[in-house]
Amino acid sequence: MSAPPTDLLPPGGLVDVHCHGAVGDAFGTSADGSRRAASHHAADGVGTLVASLVSARPDDLVAQVGVLAPLVAEGVLAGIHLEGPFLSVERRGAHDPDALRAPDPALVERLVEAAAAGGAPRALRHLTFAPELPGADALVRTLVAHGIRPSVGHTDADAETTARTLAAVADLQGTPALVTHLFNGMPPMHHRAGGPVAAALAAAARGEAVVELIADGVHVAPEVVRMVFDVVGPDHVALVSDAMTATGLGDGDYELGGLAVTVSEGTARLVDGGSIAGSTTTLPGAVRWAVEVAGIDRADALRAATLTPARAVGLG
Repeated sequence: MSAPPTDLLPPGGLVDVHCHGAVGDAFGTSADGSRRAASHHAADGVGTLVASLVSARPDDLVAQVGVLAPLVAEGVLAGIHLEGPFLSVERRGAHDPDALRAPDPALVERLVEAAAAGGAPRALRHLTFAPELPGADALVRTLVAHGIRPSVGHTDADAETTARTLAAVADLQGTPALVTHLFNGMPPMHHRAGGPVAAALAAAARGEAVVELIADGVHVAPEVVRMVFDVVGPDHVALVSDAMTATGLGDGDYELGGLAVTVSEGTARLVDGGSIAGSTTTLPGAVRWAVEVAGIDRADALRAATLTPARAVGLG
């Protein structure tokens, strides 16, 4: 997918708060590789980038944060997003099941310390977790105490649990809660069981949540993207790329969090199981798709790719 024309890009570039890498490099693997991935997204029109880490064993996550924190301190990255490891096994998507674990505030403390040791004590911007897991309430309190935005995702929770968690997060931090890539990594909404999708949309409509959407033509249908914008408005939608290492390279064999991935016709899927494994577009490409294919108003798409995600993760 090509980037949008320059008239679709604001002067300061777009704000991508969920991005795993590009040009063969995953964020956190090495400092040089992380710089290359960040440079690719910057060259395409992303002015502010939060690097995402997939679920991994505690020592590996601590090491990856240690790699990225100096880049945050330098301004190469705007922060770090931890997508796990406190996720539902049933809704893990492309996360290694062996890396998943129950919410652990002590691990959060280790990660905060690693960021501080790397020169960026506020580097951790948001963390994705499943609210139905034991210990989730204590995790939320720990995250908010450190200024890390809790983000509900990769969850098998029912609507009641999701709604209660989103309301609690919004109340604790005084700003809307975040929902990681709505529709993906959670049960589909059914009219007799709305699940986390219904709860998240209702919370966003009330101003209690911001929902991420991956507008790449693979993760969410265009009519569904239009529906979300119509229901909650661009102030409560954050367009994200969820870009993985194949971004900028094309079809072939890759890896995500230690799992084998095959990219065919631009769609990344796990070799084992076939789950979608991130996207292969940049955020400017997603904005173009949202405007030209999903029919989103240009100003609304830009707001959902700049101001809304920045506010959602505390970037101003």
